[in-house]
Amino acid sequence: MTFDVINPATEKVLRSVPHTSLEETDAAIARAQKAFESWRTVAPGDRARLLRRFAEVVDAHNEELARLEVENSGHTIGNARWEAGNVRDVLQYYSAAPERLFGKQIPVAGGLDVTFHEPLGVVGVIVPWNFPMPIAGWGFAPALAAGNTVVLKPAEVTPLTAIRLGELALEAGLPENVFQVLPGKGSVVGNRFVTHPLVRKVVFTGSTEVGKQVMAGCADQVKRVTLELGGKSANIVFADSDLEKAAATAPYGVFDNAGQDCCARSRILVQASVYDRFMELLEPAVKGVKVGEPGDEATEMGPLITAAHLGKVASYVPDDSHVAFRGSAPDGPGFWFPPTVLTPPADHATVREEIFGPVVVVLPFTDEADAVRIANDSEYGLSGSIWTNDVGRALRVSRAVEAGNLSVNSHSSVRYWTPFGGVKQSGLGRELGPDALDAFTEVKNVFIAT
Repeated sequence: MTFDVINPATEKVLRSVPHTSLEETDAAIARAQKAFESWRTVAPGDRARLLRRFAEVVDAHNEELARLEVENSGHTIGNARWEAGNVRDVLQYYSAAPERLFGKQIPVAGGLDVTFHEPLGVVGVIVPWNFPMPIAGWGFAPALAAGNTVVLKPAEVTPLTAIRLGELALEAGLPENVFQVLPGKGSVVGNRFVTHPLVRKVVFTGSTEVGKQVMAGCADQVKRVTLELGGKSANIVFADSDLEKAAATAPYGVFDNAGQDCCARSRILVQASVYDRFMELLEPAVKGVKVGEPGDEATEMGPLITAAHLGKVASYVPDDSHVAFRGSAPDGPGFWFPPTVLTPPADHATVREEIFGPVVVVLPFTDEADAVRIANDSEYGLSGSIWTNDVGRALRVSRAVEAGNLSVNSHSSVRYWTPFGGVKQSGLGRELGPDALDAFTEVKNVFIAT
């Protein structure tokens, strides 16, 4: 069985990719388990060198990987180059880990007590379609560094860069079957990661609905799981902030990757005293977003991923919706949707549900407490921004907003040196940063009587 991979900017078929069957998935997991027996015993320095070599090979193929992502996912070429570079950087960062998986010596009576960080075994990584390259790297790099083997399932519609990364891993010298890429259906390959007893951990990034199913399935085997799920993040703009900068950057906090980002600041909360002025500044910023051919160096936003997803996003903005203003988008082939700003009532579906497209709602608030109340009135808690020149307010609101990642006077959510993850129904566990290795190891305690 094969799947036609479509270029979302042209609607043309790029290639047909064979789907991995259930039997092939089982065979790959068995190979990964066999490879784990030797990979876990590779000397830390040697494992580190292999990961550094993998990073170097990815870097040498940065432009190839970026162009492939432009065609497969419709990402702008600038974003795609950053994404390939992020895979390189994350590999380089975790290449330092094998030699730094420190245990502890704990003072006890009657002997010596030490701890070890042991790898789990086979790790299944399930990658979404919105950021195929970096999210794959966030899973496989720390897992490999900790001594695990990895089976990775890319999203059905965006498998091409993952397949290429699997090839580059072998080119870099990673032993065969240590890192395998298995394109296919989530109901077949992804589900088998959840149910197969040799897969000791599942890393899933995707919708909250599917994440709940993954978590429930893993519970049957008490299997470890990391979940990075949906978001409806708030961009809170206080009256004392640099209003011009807040308005100029707000579109890029939500329309990046055509809004197909779980960290998108898709709710802009503006203090009532400056609401009208902010909207005056926001309109030209939104209309100035350059939407077009993703391979063009000047393009700032590309198409949505599929026709079906375009239909879902459009369903939130019917003809009688609360549109304040819109940007532009190309006509003709491709799954295009213009950047759109809505001013709905506070109880509207667009305020509460994750649209996952270039649609943002703007809501007024009265004071600090009201801003926090609105921001926290969501089942999600992944990211967000706070715009203020008052350091005390920045700290108070940062502590009060229920989210895993916040930025003050910035829209940055992801830095590979720092932890990333959500609270509430936005997920479970943390990726990236020094803490990620804890998710791929077990602490073993050993007491030696003296």
